[in-house]
Amino acid sequence: MYKKFIILLFILFVCIGSLAKADLTKEQKKELFTQANEYFQQANSTDNQEKASELYEKAILSFNKIIDDGNVKNARLYYNLANAYFLNGSIGMAILNYRKAEKLDSSDENIKKNLAFARSRRIDKVAVNTEKKVMQTLFFWHYDFSMKIKFILTCIFFGTLCLCGAITIRKGLTGPLTVTMIISGLLTILFFVSVFIEYRSHHDTSYGVITAGEVIARQGDGQNYPPSFKDSLHEGMEFQLLESRPRWYHIKLTDDSTAWIPSDTAELI
Repeated sequence: MYKKFIILLFILFVCIGSLAKADLTKEQKKELFTQANEYFQQANSTDNQEKASELYEKAILSFNKIIDDGNVKNARLYYNLANAYFLNGSIGMAILNYRKAEKLDSSDENIKKNLAFARSRRIDKVAVNTEKKVMQTLFFWHYDFSMKIKFILTCIFFGTLCLCGAITIRKGLTGPLTVTMIISGLLTILFFVSVFIEYRSHHDTSYGVITAGEVIARQGDGQNYPPSFKDSLHEGMEFQLLESRPRWYHIKLTDDSTAWIPSDTAELI
């Protein structure tokens, strides 16, 4: 009898916990978003730094509640959250959320501009690998256009190719039609390959940002390993995740140097 009572209590607690974690209603999300923006505007309008910091924290809590409890994840929400973190002095969390916003909408100029500015405020200055710089210049459409835009362009050029093919069947092949078909076919292949590569990259590769104020990067997954660099790494440093082990991340920086950092000093995008 006593065991049955314990089991019933356990089930009751599980049910209560499930209810507590239920998604927010549409009205609650809207109210939280309005509240967060009000806190943000109030923080921007006060000259009292301590009061501003408190208001930014409230805005951050409200935005995060919408994301976590409301299960809402869109570029605009992450962008607003990143702005609040940045103005509150949290460069690492700002860059993390700008990157999350950019991942959802890489064509937004405001996200790009604010991300670039936040990066300029980092302590660490790690150069981008020269080969990668060249690739970004040569294949600008792959890096500058969002996946959504590239997919739409793929469909447009493929549709143009099909239309030209249909006209060719009915009226025969002409010079201008041949040029249009060649260009449409090449652009279809170009953007399709770009979409495929980005899709695979998003699913097969993980990236992250150091959010701790300062961290000693080491040559192995333990505190006894010697430091990998002369200086510590600081918040806002971005990396590619190579491997994850209990309490440690094996990371690669933009200059292709590698190191290990404690997993609680960073967050993945």
